[in-house]
Amino acid sequence: MLVASRLRSRPPDLSVERTHWDQGRGVVVGIDEVGRGAWAGPLTVGAVVVPQDRRVYKVRESKQLSPTRREQMFDRITGWAQAWAVGHASAAECDELGMSEAQRLACRRAIEALGVEPEAAIADGKWNFVGHPHTTMVVKGDARCLSVAAASVVAKVTRDRIMRREAEHFPPFAFDQNKGYPCPRHKLALRGYGPSSIHRRTWAFMDDLAWRGVQRDQQFDPQGTLFS
Repeated sequence: MLVASRLRSRPPDLSVERTHWDQGRGVVVGIDEVGRGAWAGPLTVGAVVVPQDRRVYKVRESKQLSPTRREQMFDRITGWAQAWAVGHASAAECDELGMSEAQRLACRRAIEALGVEPEAAIADGKWNFVGHPHTTMVVKGDARCLSVAAASVVAKVTRDRIMRREAEHFPPFAFDQNKGYPCPRHKLALRGYGPSSIHRRTWAFMDDLAWRGVQRDQQFDPQGTLFS
């Protein structure tokens, strides 16, 4: 707990980015995903290239910021970044491809949309879903690396905006409040209405529905077991 609290209190820095800059890789992209654990909506990957000669302060991983603060920080980050982009994999693509391949797809779309060619990448976690030859994976990277923290904010704000718009089309699910993640109201709506068109229908929650209008396809993720 002490180590975790210290990590949360320490702002993300550019130490990992500098290791790449020192090796002559000037365009370093930070990458983070959001939505992997949601039951509905897209899986979203944010990509941010931070400039070497300008700083932006008070950036934190998205989980440490309130929704209002994230929206404010989104504008600061996108105005400061050398380049930024977001890529998505739809709920249908998550079902068809599996979550690991969908994450790769969303990441590839984000990188392709940057408008610059990254010379190195830094991503959150242990599993390399980026595919760039110079990729550094950092556990808790969104709390430790400035570019990854910035990417986490960009991804989170973008996906939250999408889910707020979807809430207008699917009022019972309250996507504006839960963003597609499981919560009591979301689960109750699923039992009453069945899955919407943006639900991931291969996931295990389908097995618990009294409503049987759609059967779950049994799919396995290359990274693990049956979707859950």
